[in-house]
Amino acid sequence: MAEYLRVRRGRIGPADVGLPTGPGIRRAPGLRREELAALAGVSVDYYARLEQGRETAPSDAVLDALARALRLTDDEHAHLFALADRVAGRSARRRPATPRPVGPGVRLLLESVRPGPAYVLNETNDVLAANPEGLALMPGLDDWPPGRRNTVRYTFLHPTARMVFADWNRVARNCVAHLRTVEPSAPEATAELVAELSAADEEFAALWDRHEVLVKRGGATMFDHPVIGRVTLANEVLTTADHGRRLLLYQAAPGTAEHDALVLLSMTAEGAIAP
Repeated sequence: MAEYLRVRRGRIGPADVGLPTGPGIRRAPGLRREELAALAGVSVDYYARLEQGRETAPSDAVLDALARALRLTDDEHAHLFALADRVAGRSARRRPATPRPVGPGVRLLLESVRPGPAYVLNETNDVLAANPEGLALMPGLDDWPPGRRNTVRYTFLHPTARMVFADWNRVARNCVAHLRTVEPSAPEATAELVAELSAADEEFAALWDRHEVLVKRGGATMFDHPVIGRVTLANEVLTTADHGRRLLLYQAAPGTAEHDALVLLSMTAEGAIAP
């Protein structure tokens, strides 16, 4: 939480909040501690303790005030609360000792949405299940054993990913922001994945240090696919009854060129798995 506050303070300048820059050269970008403390209505000493990690139980009112002063989005505001809860030991999630397997109902759903590529993901984007089109949409994902199939790992470490995702920079940034968002609720799994990717990819490490957060709610992704060419697919993210699991679905309206592309992808996927 302390690091998050420091990073976010460094990204807000005096002009952003209507303050004069003042005389002299600033030693660091962003607001000074005393400026942010004044905007949030807390003492400079109290805010300094927050950034130094010596104050671990800020009230909801203080967190709200800091979020307003830092111009946080709704997702970033919620992330600040989640970090504070983690530091204070509040609302800790209890997890089963062994993850439950993906049930037959969810697997039937993966079949029902074909030819739309679909995946069942956990909080850190491990691929728990996928339909044939899902594996075909990310070429090479099924080269890895099931335990290593993870869409964030694929984005940064698989050599095909930078060609398949036409806007790789945006996809990569969103992946890292998602991991930051789920970190408070899945700290151990996130830390393990972050350590691996930070050691293997400098771009991941740099993005991780930005402390951006993002709750994925659907959108559109452009692909440069070796089989179906350049195509933009809408995607939706749906939560399942199992805690922390989500269904990621790519789709296109029937009768469109994008839907024809998905039909072609499905045909090639079926051909690949027929033997």
